[in-house]
Amino acid sequence: MFQTFPLMAVYCLQVSEYLSKFANHINQLIHMAGIYLHIPFCKTRCIYCDFYSTTHNELRTSYVKALCHELEMRKEYLKGEPIETIYFGGGTPSQLEEDNFQLIFNTIRTHYDIGNCKEITLEANPDDLSNDYLQILASFPFNRISMGIQTFNESTLKLLKRRHSASQAIEAVKRSREAGFKNISIDLIYGLPGETAGQWEHDLQQAIDLQPEHISAYHLTYEEGTPIYIMLQQHQVQEVDEESSVNFFSILIDRLKTAGYEHYEISNFCQPGKYSRHNTSYWKGIPYLGCGPSAHSFNGHTREWNVASINDYIEGIEKEARRFETEVRDKATAYNELVITSIRTMWGIPLDKLEQEYGPEFLNYCRKMAVPYVKSGKLSERDNTLRLTREGIFISDSIMRDLLFVEE
Repeated sequence: MFQTFPLMAVYCLQVSEYLSKFANHINQLIHMAGIYLHIPFCKTRCIYCDFYSTTHNELRTSYVKALCHELEMRKEYLKGEPIETIYFGGGTPSQLEEDNFQLIFNTIRTHYDIGNCKEITLEANPDDLSNDYLQILASFPFNRISMGIQTFNESTLKLLKRRHSASQAIEAVKRSREAGFKNISIDLIYGLPGETAGQWEHDLQQAIDLQPEHISAYHLTYEEGTPIYIMLQQHQVQEVDEESSVNFFSILIDRLKTAGYEHYEISNFCQPGKYSRHNTSYWKGIPYLGCGPSAHSFNGHTREWNVASINDYIEGIEKEARRFETEVRDKATAYNELVITSIRTMWGIPLDKLEQEYGPEFLNYCRKMAVPYVKSGKLSERDNTLRLTREGIFISDSIMRDLLFVEE
């Protein structure tokens, strides 16, 4: 439902009071891998979404077979690493049925070591989470649900072409609790057309009242090619101004902090210890296998991504000729990835790791480019780590650009 990699201009990171709490948690992730499964099916397309998806649900059976075949074909990709996390993303994974899940989990158990798997997440739409469907989910090893609520404003839900109502979202969370799920994440969007600070505060309060373990909150972006982008070009909707965007984000971090949530990444907040293990592995550079059309994989050295077409994907898998592209990272690319993924988290850029993996040249470059921001209080260097300060929120994109290594 939401990509984890894009940067936001607005970013607040208050790390000092949380760092020690998370250090032990994050260290547990370092030696285990993850599996991402892209489930591209949607009943309808939301007007803001630019992730690969399809409404051709008649392809579900043949697709799941292809997905399982890819899992088998690529069982050596992670070199036998135990699997720490499994993530069903989309699309709308809650469009899958019981027999689909059975086939997928049987395949994973056959070819991967999931004996110590700690987090298995399913992204879901609220209107899919009936009592009967939740009982099906509870019969599988899912222990985390990520629910795309987006807003509790009824008129905005209709504008976005969401299938659920606010009351359905609230009831879905309650039913998930009753079904035994103790780790629930909800997604929210702010900066929506016509949104006021009062409406955003209402959304946040409603989310807090549901007491989810995790909240992801993203500023609306108008991605080229999406229906809402076309509406923007035709002046049917209007972007919120920059001042409102900054205010919305300030409200977000202040309200969630007051409610006891820890801000551990640009768009992600959690109750103590309930961070997303899977997404955190992306930011920490931990290997993962991505299966399905448009899914990305990383083995610590190279990145791969599958073709973004369900028909081409199925055909390629059936012919034992998976269609994908590969990027071999050079040292500069790897350094830039470390900067991009680390600066967005409360853990910051670990300078000892930077020097160890990329050498003194890149360490010295990073420190040199960081000097003006450290002097102005936009970055802090403490415990051999570079972190954004609250004062660095509004120019984080500029800081990022300056820290990146660009060959002349």
